[in-house]
Amino acid sequence: MAGELPVRPEGWGPAQEVRVAAFAELSAETAYRLWALRAEVFVVEQDCPYLDLDGRDLEPATRHLWVERDGRPVATLRLLDDGDRLRIGRVATRTDARGDGLAAGLVTEALALAGEREVVLDAQSHLVDWYERFGFVPSGRGFVEDGIPHTPMSRPGT
Repeated sequence: MAGELPVRPEGWGPAQEVRVAAFAELSAETAYRLWALRAEVFVVEQDCPYLDLDGRDLEPATRHLWVERDGRPVATLRLLDDGDRLRIGRVATRTDARGDGLAAGLVTEALALAGEREVVLDAQSHLVDWYERFGFVPSGRGFVEDGIPHTPMSRPGT
């Protein structure tokens, strides 16, 4: 499904294959598990009750990326098509899978899928330095969403 990652974070191996699918290609079980993972991280852990299912997951151009362990997603993000640019969002890793480079692998794969297009995201502000590793730069004024400071960032197209 997904192409080879140009740079594999330490500890990255065959068990961390990035899976990529449009909503229509997801099995009901996989979709359920991806949404459950996002709820576990954002709603429960970060205490941000919000409507995660905003309709954008269903858009034909949206790509869902995830990594599984033991047949269950442990890290995910979605790549949205905003017309003139792509948007990375809903980056989530299960607590017990953090520190293994899974989110880095997902972002790397999302950027490979983006090709020459500009990519934007709204980073939780404490992760600005982490996203800068991938070529993102702050692109606007910070804001607070659900009680968490965020910084808009962009990575120019090539």
